[in-house]
Amino acid sequence: MALITLTNAQLAYGHWPLLHHTDVSLEAGERIALIGRNGSGKSSLLKVLAGIDRLDDGMLQFQQGLRRTYVPQEPQFRAGATVFEAVSEGVAEVKALRARFEAHAAGDDLDALQTRIEALDGWTWEQRVDEALQRLHLDPDAVIDALSGGTKKRVALAQALVTRPDVLLLDEPTNHLDLDAIDWLQQLLIDFGGALVVVSHDRAFIDAVATRIVELDRGELRSYPGNFSSYERTKEAELEAEALASARADKLLAQEEVWVRKGVEARRTRSVGRITRLKRLREQRAARREQLGQVRLELATGLPSGKIVAELDDVSLSYGDKLIVERFTSTILRGDKIGLIGPNGAGKTSLLRLILGEQQPTSGTVRRGTQLQVAYFDQMRAGLDLDSTLAQTISPGSDWIEIGEGSKATRKHVMSYLGDFLFAPERANSPVRTLSGGERNRLLLARLFALPANVLVLDEPTNDLDIDTLELLEELLQSYAGTVFLVSHDRRFLDNVVTSLIAWEGDLKAGLWREYEGGIDDWRAARERAAATLPKAASTTSPKPAAAPTPAAAAPREAPARAKTKLSYKEQRELDELPGRIEILEAEQQAIGARLAGTELYQQEPQRVAELQGRYAAIEDELMAALERWELLAAVQR
Repeated sequence: MALITLTNAQLAYGHWPLLHHTDVSLEAGERIALIGRNGSGKSSLLKVLAGIDRLDDGMLQFQQGLRRTYVPQEPQFRAGATVFEAVSEGVAEVKALRARFEAHAAGDDLDALQTRIEALDGWTWEQRVDEALQRLHLDPDAVIDALSGGTKKRVALAQALVTRPDVLLLDEPTNHLDLDAIDWLQQLLIDFGGALVVVSHDRAFIDAVATRIVELDRGELRSYPGNFSSYERTKEAELEAEALASARADKLLAQEEVWVRKGVEARRTRSVGRITRLKRLREQRAARREQLGQVRLELATGLPSGKIVAELDDVSLSYGDKLIVERFTSTILRGDKIGLIGPNGAGKTSLLRLILGEQQPTSGTVRRGTQLQVAYFDQMRAGLDLDSTLAQTISPGSDWIEIGEGSKATRKHVMSYLGDFLFAPERANSPVRTLSGGERNRLLLARLFALPANVLVLDEPTNDLDIDTLELLEELLQSYAGTVFLVSHDRRFLDNVVTSLIAWEGDLKAGLWREYEGGIDDWRAARERAAATLPKAASTTSPKPAAAPTPAAAAPREAPARAKTKLSYKEQRELDELPGRIEILEAEQQAIGARLAGTELYQQEPQRVAELQGRYAAIEDELMAALERWELLAAVQR
């Protein structure tokens, strides 16, 4: 029997249905990832499963005695409480029962109290709290108010785990967590003995944790067995089939509309049946909820900056006795896309301020490039006035917005521009405080992309954004001609965007930062290679500790992998021709996609549909091969 079953569920806010006669069930031991667009109702569904909110109609069933624990996106704690006190609130029931039992209050049935305490394993609740604190590496005496967002999320998880739930419900658990904490959380949830429902947009996290994907799409819940990679393959095929079915239905409807306008012959049973079918087609077309629109992202690049954006030579930075950056050297060129990674509090923001010349180093020199126009995305959304309307936020004092500069500038009405970011015209005059977290991030992106900038600084832009918007943002940043500095803990997003990483190596030496080519996987592989060389090197040296090589000394061992630094004539010619080849393939694929999406092909040349679909898929393979070859040759050239 399923732990939780949702049958014919209906839930709506205003006129917009979040759940529309839909079903889902959760089996013991399952780990479900609940995905969908911002505002589609994922958090609302999670609250329904937790018993916090109620359905408008339908049935929610769960096993008797089932323990469900819900961890919200932004957990709230009592002001002034310590970590131990906050986590102990997860066993509030057993604490109260034990207090009553020990007080021997008049009228209490001590046998019944003892039975209930034993059923909840309440005699050892202090040990359970201590075990959870040790497992999550939390200081029991720390005051909650002084903790970072990531540490507060750990406290909320500890509070949930001490309840020993049968079902754990998590809403965006990776927000505010650094890479190491996300890896830790992954393993914690994989080892968790109960069932799990998690709302997340972190694709790498979902891929590692989930055993089933449930997508909330246009009010319906669709289930996909397996992890996120399996879901992506299945979903792509589904969307293609849906597009073809819709095109065929539209074609049939158009034919029937033409026929009915020519007039219906009287007293013909076949004609009456055809009219009935036409009515049914019209009803189906009206009831068909189209796939939600996609964000249309455009980015003004402003004037081109100089070739060198920043040059750092032996730069160090200290705050009192704390060393933030030690002897860091790097040259950042126009068009580089740099990811900054490190735990919360490592100094990523301070290093960024050094690079952009907003902060002076304690020692060393920083040379900034010319004509830099910098635009910032702030993860805390400090730039948003919650009482301003959406239109005022985008274009204060005007109904029009200028995108870009000079001859390349385009002019858009603010309503149209907000529509590009999926904000309906009727919401343009709504205050910002009415938006969800993901919608506020979308609004920040809308304002950011309206500014002419050749340097983008994005601080955790992926928090709360849905997967479709993340993928579109990835494509935009990949094609952006300017320079990007990206602070993020979303591993898939970093891998798809950055050309190099500046990583905190403070576990090796305080204030140490290093630059690595490639993304997260390349950085981890380089770290593993460096770590593997240390024991071998140490065994060949004298027994004195001082003689052991430092991590910095081990780094040159990576040099043989990049021994080839010059392309042959043939390879250089191939590298020069690849961008044109890629552009031709993309144009051909776009043209075929337009034909497949239209109706003329199915009316005039239906025999060519299969041929064009095959060519479309073949181009995708050719593009991937060309891009991989281009990356390989470009890496050798560097």
